[in-house]
Amino acid sequence: MKHVFVFDPKAFYNQQWKMDNILDNIGQFFRTQEKPDFSIQFSRYRRNAIGIIQEEAEKAKSGDIVRIYAIGGEEILFDCLNGVAHFPNMQLAVVPFGEKNNFLRVFESNKAEDHYESFKDIPTLVDSDALPTDAIRWGVNYALNSCYIGMNSAILKRVKDLKARFSKGSFYIFSKISTFLNHTFSAFNRNLAAREYKIFIDDVDYSGNYSLIHIANIPYHNGKKTGVSDATPDDGLLDIALIKASFPLRTLISTRRYSRGKRPRNCIFIQGKKITVQSSSKMWIQLDNEYIQDTNISLNVVHHAVQVVAPKGLSYPIGSISAI
Repeated sequence: MKHVFVFDPKAFYNQQWKMDNILDNIGQFFRTQEKPDFSIQFSRYRRNAIGIIQEEAEKAKSGDIVRIYAIGGEEILFDCLNGVAHFPNMQLAVVPFGEKNNFLRVFESNKAEDHYESFKDIPTLVDSDALPTDAIRWGVNYALNSCYIGMNSAILKRVKDLKARFSKGSFYIFSKISTFLNHTFSAFNRNLAAREYKIFIDDVDYSGNYSLIHIANIPYHNGKKTGVSDATPDDGLLDIALIKASFPLRTLISTRRYSRGKRPRNCIFIQGKKITVQSSSKMWIQLDNEYIQDTNISLNVVHHAVQVVAPKGLSYPIGSISAI
């Protein structure tokens, strides 16, 4: 097996010492191995990791498994996923050094909080097995967590843009105020909170006016469990929530309730394998940590698209329904 460590230097801004410690740990571990086969790479810009992974795949011996370690936050994880998903002989290890990592929270039912540091421990990850894991596919792109369409996507994009303008301390204060105001104003914006969508899930028509559309592979978003609380990343299904449009106050209550792990009464819940969403004007779409605008998006689940490394003893929770 070949081990490729892909760092996102931006995740260690003003914390070079932390990245140096990881590099030292990698070197110390592989110096103890009889036939070490590893490389260290740095992703300098978005999508750079995809090209790096392709080059590493070409250099690997025939039949060898290549394990990619995404070291940083959700941006490098997204890029590494999209590199790994194209190759059947690759595995993906999540090494969380970003502000948050939604995907690793799926292990919480197995007390992953007690084992969170094991995802950062190089010897443990190298010696761990990988779990077959589903991914959400949009064209040539893959996502591990979820896709949001509507109110929440527009709000979080504004907050992300705000973050780029402020220091970390200032952003923490202003983000709370900005998120509250954005939710309030968006609830009164019919283009965001009561837009008409044409929606087909496994060829069944669910078209209507909705404030929020959530297509999930896992139940977590923005660090919290959502209303699709039973979503599991290995059951071959997408968990889809459609929150119907309503008057502004109810919209605020419904979306807030949903983001706190509850399912409001005006929420339609479906499990399916594919979904198409269309709108007459560009929709705000959040695919993991990526933001795009489009009038048409088609998504489908790719069962066991990627092998994700999990420290020993950890597994995915059992889904309520399985397509397989």
